[in-house]
Formats: sequence, C-alpha cells, structure tokens
Amino acid sequence: MDPDKEKKQTVFKEDDTTDVEIKVHKNEDETSIGLDQNITGLLCYLFGFITGIIFLIVEKDNKFVKFHAFQSTIVFTFLFVLAFVFTRIPFIGWLIGLSLTPFYFLVWIFLMYKAYKNEMFKLPVAGDLAEKQL
Repeated sequence: MDPDKEKKQTVFKEDDTTDVEIKVHKNEDETSIGLDQNITGLLCYLFGFITGIIFLIVEKDNKFVKFHAFQSTIVFTFLFVLAFVFTRIPFIGWLIGLSLTPFYFLVWIFLMYKAYKNEMFKLPVAGDLAEKQL
C-alpha cells in the first residue's frame, strides 16, 4: 500500500469520529452574490444603467438591490438619451448638455450615497416605476 493513502485513511477515520455541526447563517442584508445590500445597492449606480442591468440579472431575492438596480437603469437610460439628444442640436444643445453635466454628476453621487446608507430613496418618476417593478 502507498504510505500517503494510509495517512489519508487514518486522518479520515479520526475526523469521522468527531461530530462537527456547521450552521450556515445568511445575513438578511446580504445579497445573492454575498455582499452586503448597501454595497451592492451602491454598485448598481457605479456605471449607470450598465451596472443596473447587470444587477437586475444577477440579483434574485433582495428587494433593496433590485429597487436600486431598476432605478439606476431607468434614471441613467433617460439621462443617456437626453444627453444624446442634446448633442445632436448644434451650439444651444451643446450648451444645455454641458450645463446639465454637473447636475447628472450630483444625482449620481447622491443616489450612490443613499444606497450606501441603506435608504430606498425614490426619485419622483423613476423611483415609482422601480417600485412597481418589484
């Protein structure tokens, strides 16, 4: 007999005699990917509608994360289309689009902050639509 096999068998027999109980406790704030819900909620906004869509696909159970993923998808798709339209209008559209850029940035930071603080902050139209999707 191979000496390595004997060691493995002996170790298995020693471990077999002890009773070990493993309890798996899932934190209700965890998501299906194993992160806390506030971190995952923040990540829903990180790259706009792209991460919103990713977390809509990945997250199965956590309503907090799904809400933020829906809201991110709705808000940033709208802002993307709005910016696209403004860039097609010469000069005036460019100025309007450029002047709205700080607003877009503030909305993005604000939504990530609220998600990190475990708040289901609803924007007026997008938040209602996201809540209905749950």
